[in-house]
Amino acid sequence: MPASFFCLFLLSSLTLWAKPNLVVFLTDDQGWGDLSLNGNTNLSTPNIDSLARDGASFERFFVSPVCSPTRAEFLTGRYHQRSGVRGVSVGAERINLDETTLADLLRKAGYRTGAFGKWHNGMQYPYHPLGRGFDYFYGFCSGHWGNYYDALMERNGQLVEGSGFCVDDFTNEAIGFIERSVKKSEPFFAYLPYNTPHSPMQVPDRWWNKFKDKQLEDLMRHRKPERENRLHLLAALAMCENIDWNVGRLLKKLDELKVARDTIVIFFHDNGPNGARWNGDMEGRKGSTEEGGTRSPLLIRWPRGIKPGIEIKEIASTLDLLPTLCELTDIKETSPKPLDGKSLKPLLEGNSMGWGNRILISSWKNRVGARDQRFRLDYKGRLYDMKKDSGQRVEVSEKFPEDYQRLKARVDNFTKKVVSKLGEDDRPFTIGHPDVSWTQIPARDGLAQGEIKRSSKHPNCSYFYNWQRVQDSISWQVEVAEPGQYEVELWYSCPKKDLGSIMELSYRGEFLRAKITREVDPPLLIDWDRSPRNEGYVKKFQPMKMGEINLLGGRGELKLSALEIPGGQACEFRLLTLKRKPAGQ
Repeated sequence: MPASFFCLFLLSSLTLWAKPNLVVFLTDDQGWGDLSLNGNTNLSTPNIDSLARDGASFERFFVSPVCSPTRAEFLTGRYHQRSGVRGVSVGAERINLDETTLADLLRKAGYRTGAFGKWHNGMQYPYHPLGRGFDYFYGFCSGHWGNYYDALMERNGQLVEGSGFCVDDFTNEAIGFIERSVKKSEPFFAYLPYNTPHSPMQVPDRWWNKFKDKQLEDLMRHRKPERENRLHLLAALAMCENIDWNVGRLLKKLDELKVARDTIVIFFHDNGPNGARWNGDMEGRKGSTEEGGTRSPLLIRWPRGIKPGIEIKEIASTLDLLPTLCELTDIKETSPKPLDGKSLKPLLEGNSMGWGNRILISSWKNRVGARDQRFRLDYKGRLYDMKKDSGQRVEVSEKFPEDYQRLKARVDNFTKKVVSKLGEDDRPFTIGHPDVSWTQIPARDGLAQGEIKRSSKHPNCSYFYNWQRVQDSISWQVEVAEPGQYEVELWYSCPKKDLGSIMELSYRGEFLRAKITREVDPPLLIDWDRSPRNEGYVKKFQPMKMGEINLLGGRGELKLSALEIPGGQACEFRLLTLKRKPAGQ
């Protein structure tokens, strides 16, 4: 065999069997109808649409009704209740530590793993992304962020100031991660859980100026147009076009790096739209277990392995992505726990033989519904023929009693064996895990006693204020995993007139006291909203070094008190950061 032919053969073999890279885009509160791909002529999303043209698109793909459950189901391949996810804040969004994530599996298989954006499955390590299989994290761990410009972000446990508009910032960070991975010739998994078009409705002028005076087309309206909020709707569309621009930037970078052919790119949403806007006449929106609250696009492009333009009609779920990606990347050993999803590889290869009429569950809290290829049983027990009645207007249980009973039996079984087993959440917030030295303890997770108030009914990005009495306090149920000396920073705001309060942090008989002497009085960040918000506004809080405290191992109550309040308030409180000192220092 000539040497040149052998080299060509070897190169072809390496290309054929090289591990494909993975890029996953997951957007926040973007509805199925928020893409020009699905017929919405009020906006243009050519880069996202190209993924369907150049790869596979799923006609009926379903996610959970809200944010953190969808993320958990994507990462574990199991219904979110099984992994301990009960809610979207104050620790209820955490994935149990005995669960195996997709990132765990990929890292074990030799991938460099990075997450960029809104994590929303746990803040304190080991619930943190770096404890769930990711080598690199840039973004925020809460479910909601109150400001999208130069915002407070986290890079691998360190708090930093972001650069510009958050989605642009996340994409820049992901591109840098991909460039470093390619330079090292290492396969990569870049997970981009964007946080838009979730409120607050903030978007750069470039996109807002296109939409702020836009006349919406009559056919592209919500099924109940009187419910539309025009400013919110226009801002959401502008944010979706910004998402598309960022998807395009990353796809272009894959081309420039000559890795596009060997990279699997996936795009989907975490739930239905966060407002009343056109969504294909479907019933429900974010938070609903109905079609409109759970249907998402699923686009998968892989030039090396998936033929372009494939349209798949079989129903599929977020649960299916972990087993699918494991099979596409030739990972043999997946989670030791039973998966609820199944690999979509046969469908991607055009083979639906033996696929069967599966049943998917849509659930949130105590609302449970079921969907098969033709019918949807809603959480109130009403059956709909989705092939003839995609808007769920005509109840048909009497016409199809066997289908009704079949779906009802599945719902009853799921309620009994999954929902009812979830129980109460008594997991403490972890401080000082042995694998890391840093921990964040935010106002989000705290319990205020007395007259202290939370800045928003939505805890995720809130702070505490109205701290006027020394008998009031803030506490957290925590577990110190590694005892030792911890350096403490208090992130706060306090105008000059209120300086002088003495703050005390205590835990199991140990305490740390510090006096607030530096003025920090930032304004509320209100200038960028394109539509009035329901959540509270935020500020750019600043840190103050409180000193060191000795934390004993085990569980207990971490408590922040004000021993003296000479002014009108102690402070406005946003966050504690704790850093364990090396032994002997």
